[in-house]
Amino acid sequence: MDTTVPGIHFDARGECNFCALHDKLDRDNPLGEAGEKYVQSAVADMKRLGRGKKYDCVLGVSGGRDSSYTLWYCVVKLGLRPLAVHFNDGFGNPVAGENMVKTCRKLGVELRTITSDWRESKDLKIAFLKASTPDIEEGTDVGIATALYGVAAKEGVQRIVIGQSFRTEGIAPLSWNFLDGKYLKAVHRQFGTVPLRRWSPTDPGFHLDLKEMFYYTIVRGIRTVTLLYHLPYVRVTVDELLERELDWVNPGAHYFDDLYQSVIYYLNRTKFNIDRRLFNYSALVRSGQMTRDEALEKCRHVNAIEDEKVINLCIKRLGLTREEFEQIVAAPVKTFRDYPNNYTLIRLLRWPIKIASKMRLLPESAYDKYFNCGT
Repeated sequence: MDTTVPGIHFDARGECNFCALHDKLDRDNPLGEAGEKYVQSAVADMKRLGRGKKYDCVLGVSGGRDSSYTLWYCVVKLGLRPLAVHFNDGFGNPVAGENMVKTCRKLGVELRTITSDWRESKDLKIAFLKASTPDIEEGTDVGIATALYGVAAKEGVQRIVIGQSFRTEGIAPLSWNFLDGKYLKAVHRQFGTVPLRRWSPTDPGFHLDLKEMFYYTIVRGIRTVTLLYHLPYVRVTVDELLERELDWVNPGAHYFDDLYQSVIYYLNRTKFNIDRRLFNYSALVRSGQMTRDEALEKCRHVNAIEDEKVINLCIKRLGLTREEFEQIVAAPVKTFRDYPNNYTLIRLLRWPIKIASKMRLLPESAYDKYFNCGT
């Protein structure tokens, strides 16, 4: 991590606050015997809540490495009965799509795809391009979350399993990735052209503000479980396992289960001077899965995920010409602070959010995301 990251600071030893955060997360989510104890407790809780129901949990899948392994582990190692849920916004990688179908078929798991309203999805993507902030994937990030909560509410399931690990991905700096339902609506009001359909508990669309989160987490008792936080998850080993057990095929790069990531990485580099690999690779270095020299060498080169053919395909799918796209992105750089959002309220709710994160009413990393990942 370097000084291109907003809110970074270094102590007298040259250690940055993101390293300190990694150490904190390590202490809060230990591996070994303590990790195994947590996993078994979480599994017992899911099976108890799932008694008499068709599913123990809802599990988000994309066809990438992390979610494919999480699904395999839940079924084969833990004996859970998950409902696999995929959010489709029209930009899925066909390779990842095949992975999802094969994995669910081999494991005997139902796959339910929640397809967004294409008009809304496209309109949100264009709106955030025009907003000129790094949060280019805001619509999809919110859509994934609402798809999981909506299906859980519909099926009466109280646990959502997320295939994410801070040890292999890190946590994105706040100014690079700010997830907030009020912010999404503010950008859409200013730049969108297609009205968003109304919220309902089982069909939430792109609505996930504080009141919706209160409904899902407090009223319905739905909580997220990040199993990989507590498992010795090593990417190289996992790739071999998935290829052997599930005939899984690597989509080509981390996050490339979503083709729109080509556009995101291109714009991050050329417009915002952002390289998301900094926090991804830093996590791998801290976890002993990559050397620092290897990470620095990779960052000297443009990420392979920036595929010009895929970028042009995505632009065309949005209904834009390349010239229109370049005109939109030539606008001055802004951040989420330039639009109405919940950040001030979130800061005021610091202690309730901290307690909710510790109690796992919210994802464990929710507090750290808003209070320990820069400003």
